[in-house]
Amino acid sequence: MSSSVTMLKEARAANFETMQAKVESILPAIEAAAEESEALNRLSDTTFELLKANGLYSMLMPKELGGAELPHVDAMRLAERVAWAHGSAGWCVVVNNAVGGVLSVLLPDDGAREVFAGGPDTMVAGNGVPRGFARKVEGGYLIKGHWAYGSGIHHAKWIHSGCFLTDDDGNMLKLANGAPRIVVTHHPRDTIVLKGNWDVLGLRATGSFDYTLKDGAELFVPDRCCYDFAVAEAQRGGKQSTLGLVGYTAWGHTSWALGVGRRMLDELAKLASKRVDAFGKMNEGGVFKFEFARAEAKYRSARAFIYQSWGGLADTFAHGGEASVEQIADIKLALRHIHDVISEVSTFAHRAARGASLHDGVMQRFYRDIHSGTQHILMADEIVQECGRVYLGAYGPNAKWEVFGVNG
Repeated sequence: MSSSVTMLKEARAANFETMQAKVESILPAIEAAAEESEALNRLSDTTFELLKANGLYSMLMPKELGGAELPHVDAMRLAERVAWAHGSAGWCVVVNNAVGGVLSVLLPDDGAREVFAGGPDTMVAGNGVPRGFARKVEGGYLIKGHWAYGSGIHHAKWIHSGCFLTDDDGNMLKLANGAPRIVVTHHPRDTIVLKGNWDVLGLRATGSFDYTLKDGAELFVPDRCCYDFAVAEAQRGGKQSTLGLVGYTAWGHTSWALGVGRRMLDELAKLASKRVDAFGKMNEGGVFKFEFARAEAKYRSARAFIYQSWGGLADTFAHGGEASVEQIADIKLALRHIHDVISEVSTFAHRAARGASLHDGVMQRFYRDIHSGTQHILMADEIVQECGRVYLGAYGPNAKWEVFGVNG
């Protein structure tokens, strides 16, 4: 290993250890505010400020914009701990690092400086999956539409809105492969209104409201605040920034799943240590001990696959390489697999608890959150099929991963 790589790793390790200590110190306060946040249908101001003040919203952002620029594998360890304390808090952390992190590396210099004029922990929220429409005009785009799932939008300063690109007559424009052209636009929070419709099973405190534009049918967004969904290239941030939307979104949902899955098993173990019913003490039952051990094995195996995959990527980037098609398939498959596993083990925990998680409380909340997180479009079977195609070698020499599959 070269001396420069060694020095870089040592510096990052020291930065990570400092942030790790900060995270552990604020977890009790985040957990204590969880019920207040749930009642508000958004993060409490206390929780938001704790996360912001301790750099949790800018872990992946480039140092030149004031971020920590941690390797994804290190930031994952921090994000999963926040999700362990409160699922919605963890969700907001990973969303801002994914959404804000991507725009921090993809926007041109003048756009990045504008968005992060208030510092790297500027909250960015919205939905980059296209639900709106944009048409090109001189100097930018005119956008219109209605978007959903704006996680963390209550505290956001900037809004992230994906749009299908059309001509002036409203006809959708296509890429060479026939897929629609998509532009991701960013505009100030005061340009939108919330629809107030976040009445959901789980992840209640994420405040993932639908939203639409505030004034008029169209809003002008300058080129400097936009990037192309499929072809944008990193402008800053080193090799790890080349993962773009494909990798940053996978990182976010994976980190979150690790935290909430671990917490569900921890809550079950705590319950089992004290619960006694007609069949005796819960943690002394042979069947329960057998099934709990199997649940641990499933969770730990999925976690090991995740850290193996992301650790390998970190090493590749540290040595100046770029992610291969196979490496991206690994993180995509690991993402779906951990969600399948936490869905299964949390259902086991819910049933084994024999009514305990029916009542309002930590166990019920994490059960609801888990089965809300599994609904995300990034868990689609079609993406797993694309992983299978990669492992079978059924792709061309110039193939490239996009958010929902392999192009080529």
